[in-house]
Amino acid sequence: MRKLLPVVLVCFIAGALSAQSKKAERLLVGAAEAVVNPPNGSFLAGYDQNRRSTGIHDNLFAKAVVVANRYNAVALVTIDCIGLPFPVLQQIRDAVELRLPPHVFPAGQIVVSSTHTHAGPDVIGIWGENMTQSGADTTYLHFLVNTTAAVIEKAWKRKKPAVAQYADTVFGKGWVRNISDSAEVDHSVNVIQFTSPRGRPIATLTNFACHPTFLGRENTWVSADFPSGFYKRMQKTAGGINLYIQGAIGGWVQPEKVARTFEEAEKKGAELADAVTGALQHAKKLQGTGVTFSSIRFEMPVSNLQFKQLAAAGVVNRDISDGTPTEIAWFNIGNAMFATHPGETSPAYSFATKQLMTNKGPRFIIGLGQDELGYILKPEFFEPGTQLYAAPYLTSMSPGEKAGAAMMQVHKELAEKQAAKQTD
Repeated sequence: MRKLLPVVLVCFIAGALSAQSKKAERLLVGAAEAVVNPPNGSFLAGYDQNRRSTGIHDNLFAKAVVVANRYNAVALVTIDCIGLPFPVLQQIRDAVELRLPPHVFPAGQIVVSSTHTHAGPDVIGIWGENMTQSGADTTYLHFLVNTTAAVIEKAWKRKKPAVAQYADTVFGKGWVRNISDSAEVDHSVNVIQFTSPRGRPIATLTNFACHPTFLGRENTWVSADFPSGFYKRMQKTAGGINLYIQGAIGGWVQPEKVARTFEEAEKKGAELADAVTGALQHAKKLQGTGVTFSSIRFEMPVSNLQFKQLAAAGVVNRDISDGTPTEIAWFNIGNAMFATHPGETSPAYSFATKQLMTNKGPRFIIGLGQDELGYILKPEFFEPGTQLYAAPYLTSMSPGEKAGAAMMQVHKELAEKQAAKQTD
């Protein structure tokens, strides 16, 4: 017995440490959503000035998924709007800190993306009655900030043990086109689904790139556009909370040769959902339960004189001079990697960012992530006499020709940071 006692004790300690290790490695996931419809008469964003809403066709949502382990956490949020500026993200983080103190949840690790619907409220300011008056309703923005903070808090409190699987497919060939640079478009769809260990759905993340512009400038009804049909079909077939995560849509990646109707938008959204659920029939298990996060705040160079004038006049509520503060984030969940783009980026930048990723799992490019700085374009768009379609308009809605290079430099730094964290 005396000889066996040390052996038994070692086995007991090893078993306890193993159980503790498994507990530490467990993923916890929670999700929540809320309707964020604007009041009737709100200025609608995306086309012309002074386009006011006349009713609600389908609901707009703020949706959040919180993923955590014993050591870290990240919140991923999608909002059905044209694009949330970085200063509003900062307000959301401040509002979350009032609900969840820093020692409970790291509000700096909230990632917000916008679906970019052109049938949602003006949250930037440039679609008011005219170009001298802001179309952003401060009362609505206050409501949006606090509702989004409440959704994140609810997702945090709902978190439970989860397992994850991922899949990929392609979608939109033939009708999702880059009309300014036809040779460059990404039809890939990346998916991660979180369920309870017994298979109960918690949340599904779907990353795909296409402007939600089935509904044209003549429309005055509030709508999420094709993500609405996606949400409805996913709710029926997959369950849980479903997030549509926009991709790189700059250089005008949008639906072409389709009917510009609510019915067609709902149909194409439902078809995307069917492609996702079909891909999940062949899903792979997400490897690992690590959660790491890195971000860099920096000055995005701005040479667009109109951007500066709009900020100086108070039409756009942010500081813009020769640069404007913004942020890029990289994070991973297991062997899945995510990177944000602070606007509508040329697909070339999506491909380049994915090449920086060294993970062996899914790679998500979160378009309009952390900010909406307009079009972030390849240098060719700014060349005199360029033949790229709509280049004069696209460059007029861009921070400038240096924005792409500045963004990619930050991505390179973050790629190195994330690689170092994963080897620690």
